[in-house]
Amino acid sequence: MTSTERIKTTICLYLNYLVHGMAIVILAQNMTVLSQQWHVNDAGVSLVISSLGIGRLLVLYLAGTFSDRLGRKLFVQIGILTYTLFFIGIVISPNIAVAYFFGILAGMANSFLDSGTYPALMELYPQRQATANIMIKAFASIGELLLPIIVAGLDHFQLWYGWAFLLCVFLMVVNFSFLRQRTFPRLTTNRVTMPNKKQNTLQKHIPLTPKKIILGCVLTVFGYISMATFYLVSQWLTKYGSDVIHLNLVHARMLVSVYSVGSILGVIVTALLVERIIKPVWFMLFDTVVSLLALVALTLIPTWWVALISSFVIGCSAAGGVMQLGLTVMSNTFPRAKGRITGIYYTASGLASFTIPVFTAWISQIGIYEIMWFDVLIAGIGVLCSIVVLTLSREKKTIVA
Repeated sequence: MTSTERIKTTICLYLNYLVHGMAIVILAQNMTVLSQQWHVNDAGVSLVISSLGIGRLLVLYLAGTFSDRLGRKLFVQIGILTYTLFFIGIVISPNIAVAYFFGILAGMANSFLDSGTYPALMELYPQRQATANIMIKAFASIGELLLPIIVAGLDHFQLWYGWAFLLCVFLMVVNFSFLRQRTFPRLTTNRVTMPNKKQNTLQKHIPLTPKKIILGCVLTVFGYISMATFYLVSQWLTKYGSDVIHLNLVHARMLVSVYSVGSILGVIVTALLVERIIKPVWFMLFDTVVSLLALVALTLIPTWWVALISSFVIGCSAAGGVMQLGLTVMSNTFPRAKGRITGIYYTASGLASFTIPVFTAWISQIGIYEIMWFDVLIAGIGVLCSIVVLTLSREKKTIVA
């Protein structure tokens, strides 16, 4: 594959995640109008958001496994088509039951994209796997940044909220047409690009030891925790700003935009430093500690300036690519089946995207303030996971950090 073709394929893969970033927050950003359309309260919309997690859980492991056999491109294309159905379906949904079905489709679409995109990027850039994966988060963060601005613009000019959904449909259709012409690496690329001696050594010295099993389990838990930490913030930060800090809707939505800007900056910094200066396992620990401290500040001091700074810091740390770093470490621990490992890791994150909205829907009946304390607890568990991963990985020479 030529370098030009590799770049074209990479751009198509990343653009999907720009739209995915919009999809992550599009229901929460339109919570008021959707609750009216479906005749439910905010908790009802939160339950629809949880359906995305169900969709991820339904197909992610199988999609990752079959991605190793049938190829990456097929599953990326399926993901685009399924996401298109979601955006159209939400707009035409007359009630919460129909919306829940289309929410499941969105989760499935996310799984299809993940199972094809992450392994493809690791095969396209075998020497820069962590950086390639982290850049996915950068494009998703750009989508999360743009969507609140688009929604605020539609509100300001009193335009139909559905235009935001149709914009996503348009971007997906255009990218699908470009993707059809792109070339993907062969499924063996991640092996044949290695020098023969290194490849043979890798294949001979990968015993499934108890420490490796423990490390795999902890990283799987980290997949849940890392997703839960920033997913909760992205879904409830606007509501927290309006109900707890008593901001107007424009300023409350601005918190999500600031969070997204922090995420983009965090991804850029991580991409520049990881694998060159700082090992991924150390980045994991640093990011989880910083996000925990920022969440504690946001919860203890619910004021405008603290919320603004904390939102930015949480974006830099919790949403700055730490979840992708966890996947990279886990894939290097079990290098023979990157698609399957991606499926396992993101099944855990899919469980988070399903259970967290359910938990927060229940907690919201008590108060929005308590939701942030719940996130503090989750972030604390993330710090513990990072410490365990760092400790075990320092003992194992088989982990490429």
